[in-house]
Formats: sequence, C-alpha cells, structure tokens
Amino acid sequence: MGFTANPIKTYQNLGIESEVRGSDPHHLIVLLFDGAIAALDKGKAAIIDKRFGDKSEALTKAVEIINDGLSASLNLQEGGELAANLKALYNYMVSRLIHANFKNDIPAIDEVKMLIGEIFDAWKSIAPGKQQTGR
Repeated sequence: MGFTANPIKTYQNLGIESEVRGSDPHHLIVLLFDGAIAALDKGKAAIIDKRFGDKSEALTKAVEIINDGLSASLNLQEGGELAANLKALYNYMVSRLIHANFKNDIPAIDEVKMLIGEIFDAWKSIAPGKQQTGR
C-alpha cells in the first residue's frame, strides 16, 4: 500500500512509546487502527452518558490518529490510486467526526467506525507472514 514511517512519530506523540519500540511498520498501523476504534467507542459512550468534555477529547484523539497517523502514513507517490482513495476516505472520516463532535451525532461515529473497521480488516489480511492465496 506504500506507507512511510510516520506512525512511529504519531504514537510517540500519543504517549504509548513503549509499545512502539521494536514494532514492525505493519504492527504500528494495527496500533493506530486499534487506537482509533477505542477513541470512537469512548466518544460514543461519552455522548450517551452526556459527558461532553470526554466526548470531545475522545473524538479529537480519533481525528488525530486518522489524520496524523493513518492518513499521514500513506505514500501517495508509490501507493498510486489506492493511496489517493484512502487519503480521500480518511479526509471524509475526519469531516464526519468533526460534525459528530459538534452535533453529538452517534450515527456519524458509527459510520466512521464501520469504515475504519473495513479498512482494518483489509490491513490485517495483508499481515507479513500471511500466505497470499490469490483467491
């Protein structure tokens, strides 16, 4: 997919440097997906519980992970159309989360979580060491 080493910087900035040390680039992207999903779950729960400060913090964290981690790790020169499409999709997710943050829109959070989940599933299927069967 053409990724760069930016996820390391993002994770160091998010305060989980210990898990990053020694991780391969594929695993770093897995950590970003895990972090985004966890932040989306926290944001949704905070809306339900009317903890709007927590909601804002969680959704801001999800935006940072998507924008500064997942999207920033794309190599648009080598990744071609796939990388460009992912970048556009990540930009869409960020806009939906900004909307969700302002409007307490749970369906928007659910939509982003579904999209992230689909990309995450595809990413896990290309893990190093997995056999590609071509089916």
